[in-house]
Amino acid sequence: MKSDNTLCDFVVKKLILKMNIVIVSILVLISILLIILMTSRLKLDAFIGLFLVSLFLAFTALPAKTIIKTIEDGFGSTMASIGFLVIFGAMIGITLDKTGGTISIANYILSKTGEKRSSVALAITGFITGLPIFCNSGFIILSGLAKSFSSRSGISRPFMATVLACSLYSVHCLIPPHPGALAAAGVLDVNIGYLIVIGILIAVPATVASWFWGRWMAGGISGAETVDLNSTYSRNTSEKLPSVLLSFLPIVIPLLLIAVKSLLTLIDKTQENILSKLLYFPGEPVIALFIGVLLSLLLIRKKNFEYINEIFSDSIMKAGPILIITAAGGMFGLVIKSTGIGEAMGKLLAGTSLGLFIPFLIAAVMKTAQGSSTVAIITTASFMLPMLPMLGLDTQWGRILVMLSMGSGSMMVSHANDSYFWVITKFGEIKVESALRVYSTSTFIMGITSFACTYLLSLFVF
Repeated sequence: MKSDNTLCDFVVKKLILKMNIVIVSILVLISILLIILMTSRLKLDAFIGLFLVSLFLAFTALPAKTIIKTIEDGFGSTMASIGFLVIFGAMIGITLDKTGGTISIANYILSKTGEKRSSVALAITGFITGLPIFCNSGFIILSGLAKSFSSRSGISRPFMATVLACSLYSVHCLIPPHPGALAAAGVLDVNIGYLIVIGILIAVPATVASWFWGRWMAGGISGAETVDLNSTYSRNTSEKLPSVLLSFLPIVIPLLLIAVKSLLTLIDKTQENILSKLLYFPGEPVIALFIGVLLSLLLIRKKNFEYINEIFSDSIMKAGPILIITAAGGMFGLVIKSTGIGEAMGKLLAGTSLGLFIPFLIAAVMKTAQGSSTVAIITTASFMLPMLPMLGLDTQWGRILVMLSMGSGSMMVSHANDSYFWVITKFGEIKVESALRVYSTSTFIMGITSFACTYLLSLFVF
């Protein structure tokens, strides 16, 4: 009799757990739909919408004593991680705009590619830049180029912003030294050199697919979101444009510094080499962008403190709303993560026998549910490690394919709970509904394409 009661209690607990997962899943879905409705249909300020929905989800799904702390931690941790990047990135962007540096760069690149191929040039630039650079930093630095290319070519701003965002994002999700891929490679003991080479090959078709999809989805968007042909510089002055070399310096030097630091991290993990010590500090994204700010001052012809301070003030004014909304996106993401829905769904999928589909689906569910690609891929790696022998993937090639599958899943879908989404909408200066329609759907296509290529590769390997 006691045995029967124990079995009955176990079954009841399992049913209650499954019901909780279903209820939380419904609440998360309702929350996402509410954000879309508030921001795109009701035109409510994005911060207010994110705060209200985060409060609603936390109140309905989390213990009472953790509600405020979760909201504060989500907002604060996101602000801490990207705050300086956004401010210094805005300073570089505003300086390039006010001095005509962005126009100078756009003129140079378009003279080489032609205006009709400006989106292709931007995709290549983003892809190469994204190899060593965190996607948030890369988009902040290069967003001015996307807007200038849009103005020169007449191509819609949502498409150009999506081209840049996806080209940076594809390598961010697949290739070390990006944090998610690097940490997951350590968990699964994957050869990083092989992963980088094969990851690049997989990221190329994913980027191409997002380009075609983004172009198609942006085709029906009103031309009202095409950038004004004249920048702040050309509207307010008739001075000669600055040189291309000086214009490139605030962008290229920070990227190079971060890239060198990333490579040194791979080569000298102890950081005890004297060269590593010298280059590690300036290669930190915050310091690298600050160096970019200093280099951007070379573009200013009016070398007086009042004008320079005016540029800094304008930059901080522009960065403020971006910081607030991006941090609110991080707040919403942490609330979703705290509900445990991503982990629960991941464990549910881990109980199936779908081969490479398992890491892909777990990462995809966790990414879509809680917003962070890094969290999605690292958590999925922990799920997958004990399963590798059972799935026949406990080989060097098997582990690489699992990594690529997880990376593909962690691409989809980037939406309102992803801080990168809000960086794109604010720095790209595009509407939320346009970002959801063009960019978010493009990340879905990227993930599917990337996984399809990984699966085809597995047919030749095994």
